[in-house]
Amino acid sequence: MSDKSYLDWPFFEPRHAALEQTLDSWASQHISQQHEPDVDQACRTLVRQLGAAGWLAHAIAGSEYGGAGATIDTRAICLIRETLARHNGLADFAFAMQGLGSGAICLHGSVAQRAAYLPRVARGEAIAAFALSEPQAGSDVAAMQCAAVRDGDEYVLDGEKTWISNGGIADFYVVFARTGEQPGARGISAFIVDADTPGFEIAERIEVIAPHPLARLRFNGCRIPASQRIGEAGQGFKVAMATLDVFRTSVAAAALGFARRALDEAMQRATERQMFGQMLADFQLTQAKLAQMATGIDAAALLTYRAAWQRDQGRIVTKEAAMAKLTATETAQQVIDAALQMFGGLGVVSEQPVERLYREIRALRIYEGASEVQQLIIARELLRAAKNKDM
Repeated sequence: MSDKSYLDWPFFEPRHAALEQTLDSWASQHISQQHEPDVDQACRTLVRQLGAAGWLAHAIAGSEYGGAGATIDTRAICLIRETLARHNGLADFAFAMQGLGSGAICLHGSVAQRAAYLPRVARGEAIAAFALSEPQAGSDVAAMQCAAVRDGDEYVLDGEKTWISNGGIADFYVVFARTGEQPGARGISAFIVDADTPGFEIAERIEVIAPHPLARLRFNGCRIPASQRIGEAGQGFKVAMATLDVFRTSVAAAALGFARRALDEAMQRATERQMFGQMLADFQLTQAKLAQMATGIDAAALLTYRAAWQRDQGRIVTKEAAMAKLTATETAQQVIDAALQMFGGLGVVSEQPVERLYREIRALRIYEGASEVQQLIIARELLRAAKNKDM
């Protein structure tokens, strides 16, 4: 059982500890720790469960639209993601994508758009997706080629998106496309595309090392009403970055959940496995590794919940969120690898807990900004602060 003394840190209020404890108890009763053979159905089921139990309300802003509050509580969504990830990676995925997929609507959607989509997302009755990446435009969003051309009261979308989480099972997609108001990132707009819109199709389902619904999308003369545009024309890049800013810190929290579970598994293994007449935990090499794992987790947690707390105070956390995501995901990879090593051959047996964790963690170092991109963001913010100080 993970040490939960971190809930006493000054970053949290009593309600946060109560939230984590309630969710942990609920997840223990309702969330399977096994990978289901039908991933699509498992994800749909998890979304319905999370919605019915009220957990998805925390991923939505606006109590009038089914949200838990007027704004999203960053510390709450981080604690929820960490707790769900500790139980089941797909449960964390299901929760996170409901928030990320509808985040642009929460932040920049019209009243009509919010009323039409957000309550259903909060109840788990509609599955959301965030469609930004393209074959040649992942980290480099300015290279986007998917285009939306205005035609009277409609936009016509043409192009592709790829690596889209919930692709193939989502009821609607928030799609970013080039509308050409200005070159580069300044000529992109955001749109809501319902899954049954003519001209939209799932071009390919993508299988990855950790079972998640993922797909390549294709738009071929896909017509949508202009009223489905989110925010102003040409402001899509800002919409995308604002959405990612809300949830980037929570990626670090998910990594923490995976790492804490790995440490739990490693501790149990080390104190139960006998080797050469003693327990694995009796070896100094094992003790040193456990110490490194625990220290790395606490360091990552401090960065993660510092960023979450600062964002909840209304501060800009570009650098802090990048530091949290970089440190937590890289640390979790190291912790899980060390845990697997302690299990020896058993650690690479399919569906063992540490084997599942090993597959789950790898993508977190890439999506919502790869580790290398986080390093660039941190350096850019440091240099900008230094330049402003000298002026």
